[in-house]
Amino acid sequence: MSDAGDHRDDSLGGDDGHRVDAGYLVTVPVRWSDMDVFQHINHARMVTLLEEARIPWLFYDERPTVGLRKGCLVADLHVKYQGQVRHDESPIEVTMFTTRVRAVDFSVGYEVRPKGAAPDSRPAVVASTQLVSFDVDTQRPRRMTAPEKDYLMSFHRP
Repeated sequence: MSDAGDHRDDSLGGDDGHRVDAGYLVTVPVRWSDMDVFQHINHARMVTLLEEARIPWLFYDERPTVGLRKGCLVADLHVKYQGQVRHDESPIEVTMFTTRVRAVDFSVGYEVRPKGAAPDSRPAVVASTQLVSFDVDTQRPRRMTAPEKDYLMSFHRP
C-alpha cells in the first residue's frame, strides 16, 4: 500500500471525502489511462481507484488510523461488477464502511457509483478488502490501537 500525504490533488475532481450515513464517501477522479477500449473503467484500474479512495479515509494525518501508513497490507480482495462505469461518468463516488474489525485486521466494504447517482441507487461496483495492520520492522501483524479500532468501528455496517 502506498504512503499518503496530508492532502490529495483535487484538480481532477477528487476530494478528501466526508462522513455520510452509509459510511465515508470520497469522490475519485478517473483518468484517461483508467479507461479500456470500450470507454469503461478498466477492471484492474478499479482496484487502484478503490485504494485512492481509502487514502483520505484512513491515512491522512488527522485520522486516528494514520499509524496504518507505516504498515497496512491487503490480505484479501473481492470486486463484483453490477453495472457499467464509463469514463465520462467521472469522478466516481466511493462509499466505504467496515464490516469487521478485529485485533490486527479489518474488512472494508465499498460501493462505487458514477457521478450524480443517487446515494441509495444500486452501486455499479461492490467490493471488499481485508486489511492487516503490519509492523514492517518485525515483519509481523501488529495489534491496532484502541483509537484506531474505535474510528474503524464508527463506520461499521452489519
